[in-house]
Amino acid sequence: MSTTELTADAFEKTVADNDIVLVDFWAEWCGPCRQFGPTYDKASEAHTDIVFGTVDTEAEQALASAANITSIPTLMAFREGVLVYSQPGALPPQALEQLIGAVRDLDMTEVHAAVAAQRSGDVASGE
Repeated sequence: MSTTELTADAFEKTVADNDIVLVDFWAEWCGPCRQFGPTYDKASEAHTDIVFGTVDTEAEQALASAANITSIPTLMAFREGVLVYSQPGALPPQALEQLIGAVRDLDMTEVHAAVAAQRSGDVASGE
C-alpha cells in the first residue's frame, strides 16, 4: 500500500476507521521532509495493513494547526483511534521500523484504561 494524502475532511474518519494509522506532516519546501519521504514510502509498501497518511501542511494549514504541528516533519501514530506517538524529526529507516513494532505491540486494553482514567481526572479537576 502506498501513502494516502489526508485532508481535514478525511483525517478523523481515517484515524477512527483503521487499527493503525501513521501520519507524516510535511511541506514541499522542507528538506528533512523530502529526505524522510522515501523512507516513509518504503515502509508503507512493507506494512500493507497500516494506513500511512500524509498531510501537506501548506495545503492543510487548519489541520496542521489543530494537530499542534510546530515543526516538520512531524510523525504521529494512532492505534484504535488513540494518539500513541507524536514527535517532530525525520526518522531513519531502522527507527521507523522500531516505532511500527512498538505501536503494534501496545497493550491497547491498558492504553484505553489510561485514557479513560486521564479523562475522568480532567473532568474531576474541571478541565
